[in-house]
Amino acid sequence: MKKSLVLAMAMALGVTASAYAANPFSDVPAGHWAYDSVAKLAAAGVVEGYGAGEFMGNRQITRFEMAQIVAKAMAKGADVDKLAAEFADELDSLGVRVAKLEKAADNVKVTGQIRYRYIDSDSGSRDANSLRTRLWVNGQINDDWSYTGMLASTQDITDNKGNDDVSMERAYLEGKIGGLAVTAGRWNEIPATGNVLDTMIDGIRLDYGDDVKVFAVAGKGDSEYMDRSSDRVYAVGVNAPVGPVDATVAYFKATGIGAEDKEIYDVALSMEVAKDLTLSYEYMVANDKVNEKVSKDGYIVGLAYKGADLDVPGSYGIHLDYYDHPENAYLFPTHDAQWDFKDGGGYEGYGIGADITLAKNIMVNLSYYDTEAKIGKEDEKLIYSELYFYF
Repeated sequence: MKKSLVLAMAMALGVTASAYAANPFSDVPAGHWAYDSVAKLAAAGVVEGYGAGEFMGNRQITRFEMAQIVAKAMAKGADVDKLAAEFADELDSLGVRVAKLEKAADNVKVTGQIRYRYIDSDSGSRDANSLRTRLWVNGQINDDWSYTGMLASTQDITDNKGNDDVSMERAYLEGKIGGLAVTAGRWNEIPATGNVLDTMIDGIRLDYGDDVKVFAVAGKGDSEYMDRSSDRVYAVGVNAPVGPVDATVAYFKATGIGAEDKEIYDVALSMEVAKDLTLSYEYMVANDKVNEKVSKDGYIVGLAYKGADLDVPGSYGIHLDYYDHPENAYLFPTHDAQWDFKDGGGYEGYGIGADITLAKNIMVNLSYYDTEAKIGKEDEKLIYSELYFYF
């Protein structure tokens, strides 16, 4: 063994050599530079030497022999992470689990989603036949903080158009500061139900509480509908159970969008009215009419039965929704029935759909929407289908 290695192994065990009466190896006499350290290793059972009571410190040992020594040192609680990493394969063959190394390997995880989407609409304006790939990279910084990044690309299958380039669409930190949960960076923000706002922003979100949850969001726009240089989004709200009802009250403000400012107040209620059957109602009202041609308040009523579980093949969910949603009462809603807010002034109508888990981590979504624009009353029927693969 090299001099530095013997000393390092002895120090890693954290016990003084003076605790041992004698060195058992005849070729390491008193006064030898390695006497105390070798005595310590021998007494701890980390080294055993060879026949005739010799340590044979000048002998070249094999990697497997070295792995055995490291394994014994680890069993004694020695901090030998670097050596464990170097001899990981040999330790594995000995059946030794290098817990710290395994924990470090788990610090970074890569997951993904592949989505095939097909849309068929009366007008043809929203037709789509595309394949989207997303890769998430999650890094655990410590017990309280983590980092998430998302790479994505989309290909149009029909005419080979779309964002074929891979881009970093999300990059954000999540952590705790005292009792506050913090999200900061670029992410897809969906406060409350998402029926008022569901969009990419660069900003910060704070959450506080357990049963009664309070949130606050501030950021700049980062989507196809928003200008990062001027558009700003703010939201605050509280969510709490009120008897059998889950209630959320929220306030939204957006500045610079379409050279107009918007303020919207939102109340969302939901409750289980029968086993696996949930009824929801949401009312939203603007402080002023940005678009004078439509009303400043709207609502959405929904009924949902069960829900698809990616881990349970054959599980499913069904939903039915009715929308009366003028442009004044939303920013960028989450569902797929909306008309372009710049032209249609909002929409009203209904949607029905189902989610089904075909196999573990494979799910299909099928939806049908029949909506009418608030301005012009143009009607559109839309078939919306998606097939998801998760890994």
